[in-house]
Order: sequence, then C-alpha cells, then structure tokens
Amino acid sequence: MQSLAKRAFDVAVASVALVLLSPLLAAIAAAIHYDSPGKVLFRQRRRGFNQEEFRIWKFRTMTTTEDGDEVRQATANDVRITRVGAWLRRLNLDELPQLVNVLRGEMSIVGPRPHAVSHDEHYEARISAYPRRLNVKPGLTGWAQIHGFRGPTQTEADMASRVDHDLYYIDNWSMLLDLYIIAMTVLSPKAYRNAM
Repeated sequence: MQSLAKRAFDVAVASVALVLLSPLLAAIAAAIHYDSPGKVLFRQRRRGFNQEEFRIWKFRTMTTTEDGDEVRQATANDVRITRVGAWLRRLNLDELPQLVNVLRGEMSIVGPRPHAVSHDEHYEARISAYPRRLNVKPGLTGWAQIHGFRGPTQTEADMASRVDHDLYYIDNWSMLLDLYIIAMTVLSPKAYRNAM
C-alpha cells in the first residue's frame, strides 16, 4: 500500500507540475537553444531501482554531454558550463525534465539522487552501504540534497555523508517526510548549496 500511495503521489505531482510549468520549460528550452549550439535536452545512463539502467532527461547546461565509462563531474568555474546552464544549475531547473522519468516510473519525486553509472561503479566498490541506495527509486530531490549534500563530491567522505542521508531517508520514509523534503527543496538555502 505504501508503494502504491507513493506511486500515485508521484504521478499526480509530475502530471500537474508538467502542465503548470510548461511555459517555464518552453522558455528554458528557447534560452538554451539561443545561448549555445547543441541539443536542448540530453539523456544520460543512470541506475534506478534494483540497479536497472534507464536514461535520465536533463536540460543541457554544458558544452559536452558525456555518457561513457568516464563522466567528469562539473566543478566550480568549469569552462564547459554555458551561461544559461550556470543559472539553471544554480536554481536546480536543469532537473525539471526528469518529471518525464517520474511519469515513466523510472524515478520518484523524492528519493536518493541518481548518479552517472560510472560514478556508481566507482563508489560501490569503496562504500559498502552504497548499493542500498538502489533499493528504492531515485528521486528528483532527496534528504541528502536539502541538507547540502549535492553537486560534486570532492572526497570519499563527502559521498559517504550523502549515502548516510540517503539511507536515513530509506529507513524512515513516510508521505509526510516526502512533503517536507519537497517544501525544503524550494525553501531551504541548503538545497541550493554546491550547485554548479
């Protein structure tokens, strides 16, 4: 029943959000198109529930769209980030196309943020609890993100802290917790920390 309730919530929120945000999505697409050459959207391999791979939708914020065995994380003052891309990342707007992934059942509104497959492979060999993140669907936002654990991970300890927060979410999930995380994603300054 909990899974059904969460899925119904995801479909309802994603559907309404896509309708209400359609003018904003169109404006972002136009801004990306006129700001730099390349596709407006791109897809990248991620792992979801039970480690099943899917392709995540994102607004293009960089001059590159890596999706191979090595995916270099964006860093501060990264020359690959476009002018419009910098704003989209700072405001978390580059993730909005993932509402489509939510409707497809590949993601949830709230859950551990999915990482590039190459990053999963790197960290699951170093952090024993890392694979537990994939016991639930990945999310557009999560407990780790509203506590400032987003963006590039400079050290293994940074990733371990993110994993600890993800596991706390998994072990303590409730609809009220999801609603709190959604609210804090919009309102908390920590949710915008380390955006780049």
